[in-house]
Amino acid sequence: MSILDHKIDFAVVLTVRNANPNGDPLNGNRPRQNYDGYGEISDVALKRKLRNRLQDMGESILVQSDERRNDGYRSIKDRVDANEELTKYSKGKTKDNFLYEKIACESWMDVRSFGQVFAFSGSEISIGIRGPVSLHTAVSLSPIDISSMQITKSVNSTTNTKDPDKKTSDTMGMKHRVDFGVYVFYGSINTQLAEKTGFSYEDADKIKQALVTLFENDSSSARPDGSMEVNKVLWWEHNSKLGQYSAAKVHRSLDIKSKVDKPNSFEDYSLEVYELEGLKVESIDGL
Repeated sequence: MSILDHKIDFAVVLTVRNANPNGDPLNGNRPRQNYDGYGEISDVALKRKLRNRLQDMGESILVQSDERRNDGYRSIKDRVDANEELTKYSKGKTKDNFLYEKIACESWMDVRSFGQVFAFSGSEISIGIRGPVSLHTAVSLSPIDISSMQITKSVNSTTNTKDPDKKTSDTMGMKHRVDFGVYVFYGSINTQLAEKTGFSYEDADKIKQALVTLFENDSSSARPDGSMEVNKVLWWEHNSKLGQYSAAKVHRSLDIKSKVDKPNSFEDYSLEVYELEGLKVESIDGL
């Protein structure tokens, strides 16, 4: 595999309809919103979805969500400890930070893509790997409207010891959703860090595929099938390691404006990419 030596920038435009794209646990799991009323999806949530898609594509992933475990290990430490080649360089006379980092990057795609901190009890290794793929928080193009509804369960989770026939408090709850919103997030792939982790052109192509199919196999009661959709993936590949333009300038070349006062579909927005001399953009429609 050839190491990535051309800088890459990308942008993803996505639609949310009647779904909670990223609940805020500090706010009753309501959809995330900034102080101006614009919706947000954290970069951590986006990386989780990318990891899930890469795992679906058959890639080896270190940071697996509990319900998607495919190797029987219940924690990151268990997964690391099971890698005999890796643990050989974690302590004692054979301890070697460089080889430890190299093997970790070769073993798991999410480590060589996003990086990872390795610091566990019983190990003399304490290193942080910086990954080449960075993501911004997704932000909606317009302020979002959030609807909330009271929900009830038809059965108690536990028995009310004082009155067994009475419903317990945990049968009541709230559910929140974004009525409609178009969100955009940006990202970049750094060639210097790609060189350190061994991130390749093949890895970059898999990241691109994962972005296009970001919400496949991601349904839940908060995000029913079809409620979240990738509309466009824009992919800029520079002709050098450092890139012809800064990531900020490349990201600003995407201009999305509302054509109506209250947009209610992706078609209510106009999307234009301003040409930067010598830098071509690949525009990919969502599935």
